[in-house]
Amino acid sequence: MNRQNEPLPKDKLAPAAALQELRIGVVESIGDVNAADWDACANPHPVLAHDRNDPVASVQVISEKAGNIAQKIDQETSYNPFLSHDFLSSLEASHSVGGRSGWQPQHILARTPDGVLLAAAPCYVKSHSRGEYVFDRGWAEAYERAGGGYYPKLQVAVPFTPATGRRLLVRQGLDPDAVRHALGKGLIEICRLSGASGVHVTFATEPEYRLLGALGYLQRTDQQFHWENPGFSSFDDFLAALTARKRKAIRRERHDALANGISVHWLSGSDLTEDVWDAFFEFYMETGSRKWGRPYLTRSFYSLAGEKMRDRIVLMMAKRAGRWIAGAINFRGSQTLFGRHWGAIEHHPFLHFELCYYQAIDYAIAHKLARVEAGAQGEHKISRGYMPTTTYSAHYIADPALRRAIADYLVRERAYVAAVGAELAATAPFRKDFAAETE
Repeated sequence: MNRQNEPLPKDKLAPAAALQELRIGVVESIGDVNAADWDACANPHPVLAHDRNDPVASVQVISEKAGNIAQKIDQETSYNPFLSHDFLSSLEASHSVGGRSGWQPQHILARTPDGVLLAAAPCYVKSHSRGEYVFDRGWAEAYERAGGGYYPKLQVAVPFTPATGRRLLVRQGLDPDAVRHALGKGLIEICRLSGASGVHVTFATEPEYRLLGALGYLQRTDQQFHWENPGFSSFDDFLAALTARKRKAIRRERHDALANGISVHWLSGSDLTEDVWDAFFEFYMETGSRKWGRPYLTRSFYSLAGEKMRDRIVLMMAKRAGRWIAGAINFRGSQTLFGRHWGAIEHHPFLHFELCYYQAIDYAIAHKLARVEAGAQGEHKISRGYMPTTTYSAHYIADPALRRAIADYLVRERAYVAAVGAELAATAPFRKDFAAETE
């Protein structure tokens, strides 16, 4: 068995011959795939520590001034925790997906004739449009009014996780675009054979978005808000980059968030005990029930992920009067801190901002991470230093009439997303001289 961060030997993998005989199939559980083989495709460079001398490090240094490092993340080599076998298998084993969830695993695998896994895609048969964060319910309703059946559909995604990452996962040693081309065509064929209405590849990388567009997938953009680290040495260093008014507002919010005797604790590794997960799940259920109606994740997901990924999870937990009262969960990539969801059983002014945004910035600075991704939506994040960033998805629609209607709509939507992004970027909280320095 090859180690996950090594390419296959050339005698096992002659790219041209391998691609000619590539065999694409599906499995109904990621448990049917060897973890090391999956991770060899999903995360060929599992680098967690910041190391500028590492030849496969996932960060490119693009400028350096006075000891500050501006960083550009390379999605091809960046470790993404959500694509790992550990994360996806925790979803399945905890019954957060599968069963009656409406997310039926049907992962796509590309193998050589002798069974060597060359590429994969996390894929699900969907019977609804919940938990995706790329909203197509309007498309479904229009199609159903016209007498069509929008479900089932195929969703190439990480369930409940609006975080950009590769979706067409290719092992080292191959021409990645050639293999992704084969996967993209294979998904269309699987869609046809299964009778699904379409294939939806969501929160893909921009290169994947372009490649799938060339195969006839419709192209859709949206917007998130990410915090970028040009090499700040402390939170005060970050504040110094803001206008005086924004700097003052953030200091006030941070003060007010902790004014009632609240302390904040970063928990990771062995700190993630079952008692901690019990408390966090209570927060999740309390807030998720109000926000979504029915939270997606089961209690056992946290135990399973906490055991498998304890060094890749960071909880920002708030304590008052000796008990946990709120928390936010983050997953750590090689150079990105991914904020996911939060919850609370006591509500205090600005505590949400403190746990989800400011503590994440503090952690990223302390650990020299290049970015914080704080999840979907939220224009309120701009005033807190999180700037608009384009996200990408690609959609193959089987019915020609529906495809034409959606294509027309997406032309207008892409223009709108671009215009709003430019308008929002103009409201950045940073000093003009700082913005000029980092351009």
